[in-house]
Amino acid sequence: MIRAERGGAVALPILVLALGHVFSNAVRTLPAVAADVLSRDLGISAEGLAALTGAFPAAFALAMIPVGVALDRYGVRRTSLTLLGIAGTGAVAAALAPGAWTMLLAQIVLGIGCSGMLMCPMTFAARATSAASFALWSGIIQAVGNSGMLLSASPLALLVEWQGWRAGFWAAAVLAGITWLAVTATVRQPPPPRTAPRSLWHDAREVVAIAVSPSMRALMVFVFASFAVVLGVRGLWGGPWLMEVKGLTRVEAGNVLLLCTVALTLGPALAGIVDRAVGHRIALLVGSHVAVAGLIFLLLAGGPGGALSALLGLPMLPPTFDMALLFIFGLVISFQVLTFSLARAAVPPEQTGRALSAQNMSFFGGAAVLQGISGAAAAWGGVAAALGSFAVALLVCSAGFLLLRRR
Repeated sequence: MIRAERGGAVALPILVLALGHVFSNAVRTLPAVAADVLSRDLGISAEGLAALTGAFPAAFALAMIPVGVALDRYGVRRTSLTLLGIAGTGAVAAALAPGAWTMLLAQIVLGIGCSGMLMCPMTFAARATSAASFALWSGIIQAVGNSGMLLSASPLALLVEWQGWRAGFWAAAVLAGITWLAVTATVRQPPPPRTAPRSLWHDAREVVAIAVSPSMRALMVFVFASFAVVLGVRGLWGGPWLMEVKGLTRVEAGNVLLLCTVALTLGPALAGIVDRAVGHRIALLVGSHVAVAGLIFLLLAGGPGGALSALLGLPMLPPTFDMALLFIFGLVISFQVLTFSLARAAVPPEQTGRALSAQNMSFFGGAAVLQGISGAAAAWGGVAAALGSFAVALLVCSAGFLLLRRR
C-alpha cells in the first residue's frame, strides 16, 4: 500500500488525471448533438448509429480487465500515458473516418483508450488518500470528468454547425495530447509493491473473480444500468428527442443538454453531501434509480400524444418541461458515484485497481448491451421507445441489486 500523500501532492495529479475523464465524456457524448449529420455522412440510419457507437462501451468494458491488471501491476502513470496515446489515436481516426466501417474501428480504439480514464484518477486517489477523503475525491473526480459533457453540449453543437462533426473529434484529439503532456509532468505515484511474482493471466482471472465474488455481485448488477442511462439519454438519444420530437434546432438542443450536463457536474458533490448528512447509502442508490426511471417516463408522457400532454389538453409539453426534467435527471443519477466507495470497501487495498475496474466493466458492459437494445427499441417505436428501454433497465437492475443483497 502506498503511503497517503497530502495537499497539492495529491490534488494536482488527481485533477490532471481527471482531464482524461473529461476527454472520455466529451468524445462519447458527441453523437448526441451530431447524430443527424453523422448518420447522413456515414450513410447509416439512427438505429445503425446506435449500434455503431455501441462499439465504444463494448470495447471499453472488454478493456477493463487488462486495465485493472495494469493499474495494480504497473501503476497509474504508465497506464494513463498508454491509454491517452491510444485514445488520441482513436480521436484522429474518427475525425478522418470516410465511412461506417472505419468509424466503427475508431469507436473501438476510442473505447479501449478511454477505458481507464476514470479508473486512473480513482485508483490514484484510493491509494493516496484515506477512506473518508476518497469518498470526497471520488465525487470531485466525477464532477471534473462530467465537465467533458459540457464541451459536447452547446460548444460542440456550435462547432458542428460551423465546421462539421469531424472538428469535434479533432478538438478531442488535441485535448488528449494536452492531457498526455500534463500527466507526464505531474504524476509520480509508483506502482504498488508486489509480494510475489504472478503471471498476467493470474491477475486477469482475479479481476473476473472479483467481479463475480459475493461481495461485488449485487453491485455489478446495480451499475449495469447506472451509467448506461447517462450515455443513452445524455450521450445519444437526448439530442434526437429534442430535435426530432420537440422540434429544437441543434444549438437549442445543445443548450438544453448543457443544462443537463451542469447538473451532472454538480450532482456528485450533492450526492456526497447528502450521503454524509443522511447515510443509508443503499436506499439513496436504489431511490435514485427509481426516481430517474420516473423522470424518463414523465419526459415521454410530455411528448406528442403522451399521457401528460393529453391530460393537459396539449399536443405536447413545451421544451422548458424537458429542460427541467433533464436538469433533475442529471442531479439524481449522479448518486451513482456512491458505488465507488462500496467497491473500494469490498476488497483489500492491494486489489483496489482490479475492484474498481471490475465495477467499471459492468458500467460500460451494461452501456454496450442496453445501447444495442435501445437501437432495436428505436427501430420498433422510435426515440421514445429507445429512452423508455433505459427506464425499464433501471428498475430491473435495482430490483436485482436488492434481491442479491438479501441473499
